[in-house]
Amino acid sequence: MIGQRTGSTAPCFDSASLYGTADGGVLGNETPLSIAIRRWFARHPAAARQLFGESRLPTLVQYDPVSRFFETQEGTLVVSGENSVPLLRYHIADKGGLIRFDEMRAFLESQGVKALNQLDLPNDFQPRELPFVYVFGRADFTVSYYGANIYPENVSVGLEYPDIMGWVTGKFVLETRESGDGDKILHIAVELLPGMAANETMAPMIAESIRKELLRLNSEFAHYTPTERQMPQVSLHAFADPEYFPAGVKHRYTRK
Repeated sequence: MIGQRTGSTAPCFDSASLYGTADGGVLGNETPLSIAIRRWFARHPAAARQLFGESRLPTLVQYDPVSRFFETQEGTLVVSGENSVPLLRYHIADKGGLIRFDEMRAFLESQGVKALNQLDLPNDFQPRELPFVYVFGRADFTVSYYGANIYPENVSVGLEYPDIMGWVTGKFVLETRESGDGDKILHIAVELLPGMAANETMAPMIAESIRKELLRLNSEFAHYTPTERQMPQVSLHAFADPEYFPAGVKHRYTRK
């Protein structure tokens, strides 16, 4: 979404996200290779579930094991590194895991990806053979709905369609409510762009887009949620709405 708005023409090379903590600094970063691989997984959700074990798509970065050493403990990340205050098996508590470079290459080859141009990279591109760390974030940033874990990452994809991007900032709040009859409702509050006024066509279009992506990406939602309860209830809110999107406050994508 941001790349389209900034006019990016080479998404694997124009920007990169960093993964880090206040205590440990930068622990890893996106590379053209990791970006290309993650974009491929976004187009192949079944392969992503097979490798990462979940229906949501994690952040994927590479790291230098000379300066940072990652381990996993019960599905969460632990890091050691040389800082001004050295870290020794520092428990980050982010849910995630590690994949060696050769393991990632072997998995992609097993999925039919034999050449870099299949990842939208030039064939003469020379990737650094560094290990990968994937990060889901804190495990409690989910909402349970009819036994299915609903992740913000699944919802955000539904807001990235070209028509919808012209209306919204990308911020939302995901929560479950209960109707007067005791039925569960999946409610999503969505922030509009500055100066954008809601009209009657927006909320139904956004709700259908989110439902479509939940069914595509989240197998739990597809199998556990009754068909008549799969359409989310979407409410539209002005930019910086104080109830859901207050200015100057770190945004939380779920509410319980």
